[in-house]
Amino acid sequence: MPISISDPADPDATKAALEARARAEGFAKMGICAPDAIPHAAGRLADFVAKGRHGQMAWMAERMHWRGDPAALWPAARSVVMLAEMYTPDHDAMAVLERRDRAAISVYAQNRDYHDVVKKRLKRLGRWLVEATGAEIKVFVDTAPVMEKPLAEAAGLGWQGKHTNLLARDLGSWFFLGAIFTTLELPRDAPEGEHCGSCTACLDICPTDAFPAPFQLDATRCISYLTIEHRGPVDEALRPLMGNRIYGCDDCLAVCPWNKFAAEAHEAKYAAREDLLAPPLKELARLDDAAFRARFSGSPIKRIGRNRFVRNVLYAIGNSADPALRPVAQERAEDPDPAVADAARWAAARLSRDAPPRS
Repeated sequence: MPISISDPADPDATKAALEARARAEGFAKMGICAPDAIPHAAGRLADFVAKGRHGQMAWMAERMHWRGDPAALWPAARSVVMLAEMYTPDHDAMAVLERRDRAAISVYAQNRDYHDVVKKRLKRLGRWLVEATGAEIKVFVDTAPVMEKPLAEAAGLGWQGKHTNLLARDLGSWFFLGAIFTTLELPRDAPEGEHCGSCTACLDICPTDAFPAPFQLDATRCISYLTIEHRGPVDEALRPLMGNRIYGCDDCLAVCPWNKFAAEAHEAKYAAREDLLAPPLKELARLDDAAFRARFSGSPIKRIGRNRFVRNVLYAIGNSADPALRPVAQERAEDPDPAVADAARWAAARLSRDAPPRS
């Protein structure tokens, strides 16, 4: 049944119809805030950058004004519609960490690129809103200087936990965020309060101690940053702590107690591909550029490129404690990419030390 606005001149009617349409599109939750609803974000971002916790993510510093003040990004906007898209896994995301000859890939990257999936859904919803009201819109999915998490908190979707990620009592941790900026004046939702209490599970489990304090993140120690954003060799002190995580890290999300209320994911494009659930490290280390591009076509993994990906795989091989993988590492010791060659030599040397003595 088509969804229409009972009275386009009534903001409450418009919001109700928009929420119904959002759920029909597959979004799990919607909230609305004003563009100026996060006045403390700019200061927190400036402090984060000043401390160097953004690492090589120069775009954070370069676009700090827009990122810290959503109203400056598009001055004509009067409301920000925040939407949650579930990707809750149907398997134990931590189980692969025990299989040290296999690769651990973050749940969100085990199938299609969420940027494409969510943006298409957002555009359909936005097109409906434009046609129904004549308003102007802009849609964003983690590809523009928009601080989605503080905005989502202000819009009542959830709160930023001690791990700085967004979580919600009715959704758990496993969801993406999308934003629609619009010239419409829409009723605001009340911000969500923090419900972490005394729990520190997400802080305690972090392999690299990437949280200097609750609600603070040092990205330069975060495995998601190290495997995805960091270019060149990773600090040797951090490599052993990465385990077999080759793209992202789900530890702090997976242990959150609020996940017992996590909503089910309905989008089949997020269901794990069999070849990305726990792929053999041996197989991934031997990918050349063409094979890498073919295997990860349509995947968010493709954007880091073959060299950074194989570098990560070699760190995992070095952490496998499996001497049988040493020849695989040695094959890449003269790789044209310096970071790959360095990772290969490090892995081979580490496995040599792990090899049992000859009888």
